[in-house]
Amino acid sequence: MLNKRLSLSALALSMGAMVSAQANAETLRLLTWGGYAPQEVIEMFEKETGIEVKVTKSNNEDMISKLRATGGSGFDLAQPSQDRITGVQQQFGIYQPIDLARIEQAQIITSMLDATKKNTAVGEQVFGVPHVWGTSGLVVNGEMAKDVADYTDLCQQQYQGKISYRLKRPTLIGFAFALGEDPFAAYADPVKYQEILNKVEKTLVECKPLVKTYWSGGDELMNLMRSNEVVAAMAWDAGGWKLNRDQQNIQFVAPKSGALGWIDTFAIPKKSKAVDAAYKWINFVMRPEVAAKITEAAGNFTASKGSDAYVNELAKSQFNASFSSDDIDNIKWYPAVPAGLEAMEGKVLDRVQAAN
Repeated sequence: MLNKRLSLSALALSMGAMVSAQANAETLRLLTWGGYAPQEVIEMFEKETGIEVKVTKSNNEDMISKLRATGGSGFDLAQPSQDRITGVQQQFGIYQPIDLARIEQAQIITSMLDATKKNTAVGEQVFGVPHVWGTSGLVVNGEMAKDVADYTDLCQQQYQGKISYRLKRPTLIGFAFALGEDPFAAYADPVKYQEILNKVEKTLVECKPLVKTYWSGGDELMNLMRSNEVVAAMAWDAGGWKLNRDQQNIQFVAPKSGALGWIDTFAIPKKSKAVDAAYKWINFVMRPEVAAKITEAAGNFTASKGSDAYVNELAKSQFNASFSSDDIDNIKWYPAVPAGLEAMEGKVLDRVQAAN
């Protein structure tokens, strides 16, 4: 009888422990982009921490919509772009401040961390830390356009009919920097910003006779570059690296005045139920060897310091050929766009399009 009672007692304790473990089990609900949470990385994290990861793939507009509808609940960690946080937070209050003391900041490229802290701040509080990033700059045929090193170099007479860029706001921003201006610093001053736009407009109108075409799609530009109809263009780094895989004489070049950079961040929703798990995920995926797996899946590099050493040899060589450490520190990261500026830019683009 005694042995039976002991067995029943042991069984009760065992069942209690199981119930307790189930009650304490964590789930991280991640709202992110495709490729940012590959299955291999999820399995590594779950094995190390015991935290289950549930992924919902999304984009900026969808993230904002989902979190607005719930007042910042339903997810524990989101990944909006850094220029889509400040305005949204001021208007809807859907995120909670980042506790930077809980972030292993030594794992993150300093210039990217500083830029994101600045560009996601509301008052003294920071609402994002950097994760995946990319740039636009120059894609150049090194055999046929050796001296193209900045945006305005596209407008050299010897390249008449051989250059291309989009009639979109990144072109206005890039040319402004190449002309010695700082358009981002003028965001809060519409008069100054218009003066910069006028200077850029004059340059683009003068450059127009040299342009082969204003490309609108990536495939269009790649075909033009592959056929040598275009020898230099404004484009994204990933597109340049894709071309380089086929033609080694074509390379993405970080412009002297600075590549234009976007960063997708980590932001914690206001009503996250797994804040501890969110910080654990951030610190885990920013380990260089883990971050490299995300680069392989997403096609873009992360802000993890030293992760380029762990990617495949081709991606590593392309990255190193395009970016020195100084080039990375010189990237011009897009801040949030104040209301009204895109309307000003649109008028300039329309006038350039209509110019003879």
